[in-house]
Amino acid sequence: MRRGPLVQGNILFKIAKSDAASPFVSGSLESDGYDRDIMAQFCVSEGWIGDLANGVIKLGQLSTMLYGLPSAECGLLSLMRCYEAHDRARILELFEQASTSSSSFCFSTTVVAAGGRGQPVFCIGESIGAEERHTGSMVGVFMFPRFKLDPGSQIAGRQ
Repeated sequence: MRRGPLVQGNILFKIAKSDAASPFVSGSLESDGYDRDIMAQFCVSEGWIGDLANGVIKLGQLSTMLYGLPSAECGLLSLMRCYEAHDRARILELFEQASTSSSSFCFSTTVVAAGGRGQPVFCIGESIGAEERHTGSMVGVFMFPRFKLDPGSQIAGRQ
């Protein structure tokens, strides 16, 4: 079962039912065609994990700093408060859907830092929902483009 995207303009909010047994497209993960240097030129990335049994999300050191959080362990609502206000409800809905059914998901938004500067962030993740015998967990990666937004500026395509 595939769920439709939650899209407004060019903003990305997607979730899809995950089938962990499904293989990737043949050849898509071969390392000889992947250039890590090109990725590093444009963004930095860091993994995160979430435990649905206790609601704790564990961030890496870089994400903790960029989100302006006091600790690498936080709750979902603490994370949501860091995002632009108009994106919070959709991202929260995405996480809620992913927590009830094994899913792959992605979203993009801006982390609003102290002083009003914005740091764009892309998130790609997957969940093992609280279905059947699983207690539920999430794993993902945050990708931070190597630029910040000045206070009051918006990403092109935003309305």
